[in-house]
Amino acid sequence: MIGAVLATPQAVAVPAPAGDISVTAAADAFAASNTAALFKSPDDVMIREAVTTGTHGLNYVSYQRTYRGLQVVGGDAVITTDASGKVLNTTAAQDQVISVGTTPSISAAQAAATARTQLATVQTASTPTLVVLAWGTPRLAWEVKLTGTKANGAESVPSVYVDAMTGKIADSVDLVRDGTGVSFYVGTVNINTSGSGTSWSMQDGTRPGIRCGGQNGTTFTGTDDSWGNGSGTNLETACVDALYAVQREWDMLGAWLGRNGINGSGSGFPIRVGLNDANAFWNGSNTSFGHNSANTQQATSIDVVAHEFGHAIFQTTPGGAGSGNENGGLNEGTGDIFGALTEAYANNVNDPPDFLVGEEVNLVGSGEIRNMFNPSAEGDPNCWSTAIPNTEVHAAAGPINHWFYLLARGSNPAGGPVSPTCNSSTVTGVGIQDAGRIYYNAMLAKTSTWRYANVRLASLNAAVNLFGANSAQCTQTKAAWNAISVPVQAGEPTCGGGGGGTTIYSDTFETATGWATAGGDTATTGAWERGDPAATTSGGVGLQLGTTVSGTNDLVTGAAAGAAAGDFDVDGGTTSIQSPTIALPATGTLTLNYSWYLAHLNNASSADFFRVSVVVGTTPTVVFTQAGSAANRAGAWTAGSVNISSFAGQTIRIRFEAADAATGSLIEAGVDNVTITQS
Repeated sequence: MIGAVLATPQAVAVPAPAGDISVTAAADAFAASNTAALFKSPDDVMIREAVTTGTHGLNYVSYQRTYRGLQVVGGDAVITTDASGKVLNTTAAQDQVISVGTTPSISAAQAAATARTQLATVQTASTPTLVVLAWGTPRLAWEVKLTGTKANGAESVPSVYVDAMTGKIADSVDLVRDGTGVSFYVGTVNINTSGSGTSWSMQDGTRPGIRCGGQNGTTFTGTDDSWGNGSGTNLETACVDALYAVQREWDMLGAWLGRNGINGSGSGFPIRVGLNDANAFWNGSNTSFGHNSANTQQATSIDVVAHEFGHAIFQTTPGGAGSGNENGGLNEGTGDIFGALTEAYANNVNDPPDFLVGEEVNLVGSGEIRNMFNPSAEGDPNCWSTAIPNTEVHAAAGPINHWFYLLARGSNPAGGPVSPTCNSSTVTGVGIQDAGRIYYNAMLAKTSTWRYANVRLASLNAAVNLFGANSAQCTQTKAAWNAISVPVQAGEPTCGGGGGGTTIYSDTFETATGWATAGGDTATTGAWERGDPAATTSGGVGLQLGTTVSGTNDLVTGAAAGAAAGDFDVDGGTTSIQSPTIALPATGTLTLNYSWYLAHLNNASSADFFRVSVVVGTTPTVVFTQAGSAANRAGAWTAGSVNISSFAGQTIRIRFEAADAATGSLIEAGVDNVTITQS
């Protein structure tokens, strides 16, 4: 018998979401009893790995699998529950039951030698581990983890799987994915660093794991908290841009998607600049950024930095980084999607949101490297086809990028750009935040065998779980998939209604309908009013938005611009405005939808806020709060959605509040397009 090194994962206790053991108990019971849904053999053991809380009370319980004591690569599964523990959906990476022998014909030493041939230079190699590889037809395999370089000198960190019966390469997954300071791209900005007196470092003291330095991994330090000189070739300047971008991405993940840090557990990863290559990449443990081909500027624009950390998010959501070009294309597209989300959240006037990838870097001298609203403009496919599994990964991202733009903005959005569809259909966008919520919640049900078909099913399940089957979000998610030619999948939910159900209440604020102060306000300036807002900026940060979601009017905290940005912002306390009375029906799912923003400079604190309440009689119930923070937050329209079914059958008012608790803060807020729907 050839000696084998066995890796037997041990079951570990994973904490349930706070206050609700029923979530894990229900998921564990389902995993133990539903053999058909999970393709379980009598020799399989499902081991709970993590519980991730999504938005709207959804929970995603992920599992790994063993077979006769061996780890199953590609045996992962995710069970989705609601807040009460009801199982909503199940996804499994496998598509067949495992039935393989566990005695190898190839020795560990032979497997190691074969695996090493995959790199030109091997720096480290793990001891081969015997596993079951379940991607495709299950087989016994040796797993060898390498670090080193390819023939072209590029860094590589692959896990190589050698068939334990034939000695041939069965598969391989490479973790490397290409991909107050004076910055190069976004001007003078505030960044979080660490230190005091004459000892400072470019390590974020509020976001664990986030730091920036050179290629040797050493964090840059200085004698003061002033960084960079604005030069495109200065590496400290590159770190200013990179830290600004990842800090905005971190904030966006929390505010829009409910994710705790880059890895979902309150931590992030280091940044290295100064890579001597026209490239940027994620290697499984850190991001690394080079320069453009002209070597005139570093590749650290908001979207490029957020793209590389998007790979980290892909790797640290269930299923990790999977195998194959189609999965790799989804990984690359995920990076682009998180780049677009971060640009939208930052809303920086020097790098405005645009759904183009890397246009500021000008990597190879021809502007952007990818185009999300028309991928074919850069030679990538707009539409999914059976050729995608054999398409280079960056090009294979074209259809998912196109789908996300169509879902977020639509095929012919106001102000453009127009996005051609593959079936000559029209798609209406649901807003970038709801599109991000749908895609992120789909990712929380991801498995290691994710392909476009799986994303279609997972995103439709997410849209139904988040917004309801009768919602516009469900209808447009499906329309966007149809528009890029991803076929209908067995078991996918039906979207009914198409317009978000029956509209109970709607106000676009183009006419006066009776909104008034709630009383007891303490703010001395910046009171809520209905009006045509004027745009304001301060230090390059866009604050009050001069544009509305529809029409010319919205609810805004002081519509005038003034001589300075702070002339008509909220000062001195709280300002409120609430709707006329609204009689809610006694049945159905009731959803409050609204567009909103909160903008402030880094002199804000968590005591400052934007708040939404449902008021019955004189009693308010807070249903949403966005707190301020000691970081610039540019104004950006965001779609809000709250389930208010608990108020069914009652007469209510909707109240919006904004507060400047410390009078020195600069606070602006806006609201538009308030609706209540029944489904």
